[in-house]
Amino acid sequence: MRVLVVRPQASAEKTAAKLKALHHTPAILSLVVPVHDTDAATAGLARRHSAIAITSAEAANVLRAIGGELDRHLLTTVFAVGRATARAAADAGFRTVLAAEGSDGNSLADLIVRHRQDFGVPAEPLLYLAGTPRSQQFEARLDAAGVVYETVECYRMEPTPPKRAVLKPLVVDEKPDAVLFYSRESARHFFELPLVTEYLDSFENTIFLCISRNVASMVPERFAKSVVVSTTPTEEGLLDLL
Repeated sequence: MRVLVVRPQASAEKTAAKLKALHHTPAILSLVVPVHDTDAATAGLARRHSAIAITSAEAANVLRAIGGELDRHLLTTVFAVGRATARAAADAGFRTVLAAEGSDGNSLADLIVRHRQDFGVPAEPLLYLAGTPRSQQFEARLDAAGVVYETVECYRMEPTPPKRAVLKPLVVDEKPDAVLFYSRESARHFFELPLVTEYLDSFENTIFLCISRNVASMVPERFAKSVVVSTTPTEEGLLDLL
């Protein structure tokens, strides 16, 4: 199958290697680029906090970029969404990383609430290292549960629309059999591309594979029958759909 991977370049290249190993033909379409703010992350870490929460592996990448300043925080408990994000936090050096099984902010907030019920409410606030733009699910759930936290925006996903000459071979000249979506923003940006809008009819036989229902909600309703959602919010689960 010809599979279009819609995610940031560094992550997409890793996915492409896995697809090749599965004898598929990958193509990469990067629509956003992460821009890190290590100063914001460092300032947030310097303030008193009980634990760290991250909803994306990109936040762990920011932490890793801090370097030696991070060492004294590596014993802090990290709450992470999904195994991939948890693995990125562990790779950054954190000793205790607790992963929510779900793929959204609600599941992470529920994990934190359960942890507090089991081990007590800490005196210091939770530090949420966030990106922008982002879903408000996680913060809304924490607010509803009365969890005290501080949000620090330490990265942003900056749109990088491809030129028509780059995009046309990927989505028109050689139509993909399947498109992989890992985030709501990537799916949204994809369907907002003028060239995709212009040739939308050509995707009638394309399968849109989404890592979660939250991501799938960004696929236009006309393709509802062509959307398949991973049963587990992991890349392994997503690739198993191929």
